[in-house]
Formats: sequence, C-alpha cells, structure tokens
Amino acid sequence: DRVVDDYLQVIQELDTDINEVEAEVFDEDTENPAQRIYRLSRAVVHLHQAVVPLEVPVDELARGTHPVIPEPIRPYFRDVHDHLLREMSRIHAFRELLANVLSANVTQAGYRQNEDVRKISAWAAIIAVPTLISGIYGMNFEHMPELSWRFGYPFALSLMAALCVALYLQFRRSGWL
Repeated sequence: DRVVDDYLQVIQELDTDINEVEAEVFDEDTENPAQRIYRLSRAVVHLHQAVVPLEVPVDELARGTHPVIPEPIRPYFRDVHDHLLREMSRIHAFRELLANVLSANVTQAGYRQNEDVRKISAWAAIIAVPTLISGIYGMNFEHMPELSWRFGYPFALSLMAALCVALYLQFRRSGWL
C-alpha cells in the first residue's frame, strides 16, 4: 500500500509538469519545449516500467490465491489493487497526452516557421521590384526613350517607391507582414 501510495505522489507531480508543458506549447513567448516533453515522456515510461510489474502480484494477493494471506486482510489488497489500476490508467493517459502534446508542438513549430517564411517572401518580393527596375536601366541600352527625358530618373525612383509601398500595403493587408 505504501509503495502504491508513493507512486501516487510521483503521478501527481508528473501531472503538474505535463500541464505546464502543455501550456508552454501554446504559449507564443516560450521557446520550443520539445526537450522537456521528451524528458517527461521518458519519466512516464520509467514509471510505467516500475508500476506495471506490480499488477499481477497485487492482483493475486487481492484474490486470495496465496493461502498465507488471512481473509480479513484481503480487502486491503483489493483496495491497493484498485489504486494500482487507477495509477496505471493515469500513466497510460499521460503517455497518450504527451504524444499529443509533442504532435501539437511540432504543428505549432511548423506554423511559426510558415509565418516566418511568409514574412521573408513578402520582403523579398518588395526588394525584387526596385532590383528589377534598376537592373533594366542598368543595362546601358542606347535607345531607351526615358533616358533623354528630363524626369526619367525621378520617375524611375518614384515608380520604385510607389510599387514598394503598394506591395508593402498589400502584404500588410493580407497578414503576411
């Protein structure tokens, strides 16, 4: 009974840790908690390995298959067996929950990465516009009508600025920036 009750304290501490790491996964300010999730998963596996072997002997003691155990004590072993089964059930639930939390963490990391890629792509598109225009005018063609026009240079700069601002506003409106 004492051993099983001591496992209950460990399970309660694991439950607290799992709840904390679950909150960390969905907190935008927290770094990636994958390492902590893995450590908790290992702790749950070790606890599972310690608890599961007790089930058969405690069940045998609870059913009274050992003649050395007096009848008045058997209900206590049934109580211990019930506690043990509940703890094993919680351990199994922890394993599933940690697998789901890890999956959610991977999904969140992918989502954040997609957000970063969108921002980088938007800025690259904005930078591409003046690069394209300046690249065309940097080819030194002789027969470009704008080259002899007095306002050709200010017009090209204004066009670059206007297109960059228009792209910035469009990306901002679409949520990419």
